[in-house]
Amino acid sequence: MRRQEMNGFEIYKKMDDDAQAVHRSRLLTEILLSLNEESRKLSQLCEITGSTSQALIPKLRRLEADHLIETKEREYFLTPAGKIVASGIADSFVIFWAINKFKHFWLRHYLEEIPSPLLKEIGCLHESEILKDRGMKILNVYNNQLEMIKEADHIYGISSVVTEGYADSISERVKEGIPVELIVSLHVAEELKRSPYVKKLATLKGYKNFKLMLMNEDIKVGLIVTDKRLSLNLYKKEGIEYDISTGLFSSDSKAIEWGERLFWYCKGKTDFTKFQWRKTCQRIPG
Repeated sequence: MRRQEMNGFEIYKKMDDDAQAVHRSRLLTEILLSLNEESRKLSQLCEITGSTSQALIPKLRRLEADHLIETKEREYFLTPAGKIVASGIADSFVIFWAINKFKHFWLRHYLEEIPSPLLKEIGCLHESEILKDRGMKILNVYNNQLEMIKEADHIYGISSVVTEGYADSISERVKEGIPVELIVSLHVAEELKRSPYVKKLATLKGYKNFKLMLMNEDIKVGLIVTDKRLSLNLYKKEGIEYDISTGLFSSDSKAIEWGERLFWYCKGKTDFTKFQWRKTCQRIPG
């Protein structure tokens, strides 16, 4: 008979006091987080934590006894096991920070289309900002996205909407030789069959640096990720209306990498290759 796996709560309840103490003690947590960055001397740990050596030494001894840290030439280091624990603690705080920092953005938008592995890494977005259309800045989000496209050396995109401005900007960069890969949802693909987009696409059919892919479902995510910046738009809470007036932007490398992983995840679900798209364009008149 297969043994039932324990959930997180059951594991926590079975943890001994030594393991739980790391999560209860400010000093133990601060020591681990500090050493997660680099090795430290006792004097440095005192300065970073704002504590005395008398307060720190018992905590250091405890972490040594648990084989999470070790000393060498009067410096404290994380052991391999300590690095795993410290990294996990650091990640959990970063995730909480990102959730709390942008809590209104998350609460007002539909997150269900973001795959679970990427939701678990949402802390990568903590060095971002939320831009909104308001007052005189009625096209703030849109204009920032066009600027991103203009400055990029490569462009990956997931499109839930299409406008002539986006189409013209992308077309211009393709003709300049910039690599561009776009994923479109079903309803956007239908729009691209109509004027003026059908002719705009036809002009790009000979460019090998342009790839257009289709997902056989409606993607409830809008993404532009370049070598320099990330832009993320979502549907509103009900998952019906796309929010073009609010977006998350970042130039942080971790956020850009997160956006790339989202793009590659969606790309893995496409079935519309560049070759097929080019053959389709060859049937477009004019």
